[in-house]
Amino acid sequence: MAGLVVKPRARIFHGHEWVYGSEIKKVFGEPNPGDVISLKDFKDRPLGSAIYNPHSQIVARRFSRRRQDLDREFFDRRLQRALQYREELNLQPPGFARLVWSESDGLPGVIVDRYGDVLVLQTNTLAMDQRKDLITESLAALLAPRAIVERNDSPIRKPEGLEASTGLLLGTAPEPAAVELEGFRLSVDLLEGQKTGLYLDQWDNYGAVAALASGRRVLDCFANQGGFALACAARGAAAATAVESSAPALAAGKSNAEASGLEVEFIEENAFDYLKEAQAAENQFDLIVLDPPSFTRSKSGVKDALRGYKEIHLRSLKILSPEGILATFCCSHHISREQLLEVTASASVDAKRQLRRIAEYTQRADHPIVATIPETEYLKGFAFQAFRSW
Repeated sequence: MAGLVVKPRARIFHGHEWVYGSEIKKVFGEPNPGDVISLKDFKDRPLGSAIYNPHSQIVARRFSRRRQDLDREFFDRRLQRALQYREELNLQPPGFARLVWSESDGLPGVIVDRYGDVLVLQTNTLAMDQRKDLITESLAALLAPRAIVERNDSPIRKPEGLEASTGLLLGTAPEPAAVELEGFRLSVDLLEGQKTGLYLDQWDNYGAVAALASGRRVLDCFANQGGFALACAARGAAAATAVESSAPALAAGKSNAEASGLEVEFIEENAFDYLKEAQAAENQFDLIVLDPPSFTRSKSGVKDALRGYKEIHLRSLKILSPEGILATFCCSHHISREQLLEVTASASVDAKRQLRRIAEYTQRADHPIVATIPETEYLKGFAFQAFRSW
């Protein structure tokens, strides 16, 4: 089998599963893009099997510590193992979960989300995209879904040399549906909705933040369908406002509120602009939620992203009531937990506001985090309460 010899001190020797081009000592054999290759260390000792793409910065992604091929039997085993883990979590509501989370489940680049009897598949690495039919067959045999939808429209496919692709892989096209959460509902459009349909990673956090909302005036920025605003309204918020720039997401949010019997004001506007205008109008809110999309998808954009995070935190603190709560989230793995804390602290100094941290949030457990692969942990969040200076 063709493969790579990895240089000393490469990250793979510290538990990671990726090999960058700069970490390769030698290529042996003639591997083709998408092939399964073997990895060896500088003393010719085997390191396992990986998928290969010389056109990506991440040239190899290890998926097994032993010699292994990507055949149907392999996918059956890995998918069964992933499903068993989710079943043990007893997630609510049942039947809605991320079943496969890429490297966290030993399937680099593969994401599978379950929405009742419909599955949504993403294959974000070349090798897995080439084996999409095998994965579909395995999922069909394991779960017998009514349909399997392909949502390969993520920009993270571009570094792998992959084009966007969406459509139906199995069954009949699913109609837009809805899922009932705690006191509210969210609509699910698996062919056109955000990500694979909904933000499954935030479902636990909707309830956790809403537990702080009773009697408070709530502002949900970058609201998408208004998950936080709806959850807060269901938990007794005095008022709830959701700001979102996407007209389709806003329309879905209004429909969600009406179907849930909840009063939420939806505003179609860029959140940066709205925060600036709210400050000029001297509006105040008692609970502000910041859940922006990723401001950067590469390390080169971190500096600009941090400026964006600083601005929305500063503007939010300017309109936060004297003992109000700021709940803030970041979904970019290029921005660390510590950097989010530093941005919030810096904004509090500039806004002349004192903050105490009262809660910390992360992605739901069906998005497992591997200790040696920091990229598997991308969603981080905190709640801070303002208090008067001593």
